[in-house]
Amino acid sequence: MSKPDERPLYVGKAEDSLVTRDVSTHFGNGRTGSSTVRRSFAALLREPLRLSALPRNPDRPERFANYGLSREHDERLTAWMRTNLELAVWPKPEDCEFSLLEVERVLLGELRPPLNLKDVRTPWSAQLKTARAAMARQARTWAQRAGA
Repeated sequence: MSKPDERPLYVGKAEDSLVTRDVSTHFGNGRTGSSTVRRSFAALLREPLRLSALPRNPDRPERFANYGLSREHDERLTAWMRTNLELAVWPKPEDCEFSLLEVERVLLGELRPPLNLKDVRTPWSAQLKTARAAMARQARTWAQRAGA
């Protein structure tokens, strides 16, 4: 994947809690299956971090596009993210007349962050989708081998 410029890698909104959404889910161990941004980083870092996908819920494997990682691999990804990424926030002013969804859509259109897949097309979108599809296939293969 070619190197992105100085734009944010990902933009998202937290309707309820930044701690729950960003700190616990995106930057927390064991949450790759619940975080689109973690799945994107896992897919792009699969080889350098030696990550392997498995179903988000190995006991009931389904929806392989929402793949997860083993505990060890989740910890490896989290360590990389905490070392290499920064989290920035914009608290919505109380007098802001726009919804968070409206603000998010404008930012996505203007910034075109390379790890956002919904509502954004960038020079990196196809590469990211291909990398994520490879991880989804890996999770499906894991389930088939496990007899699930």
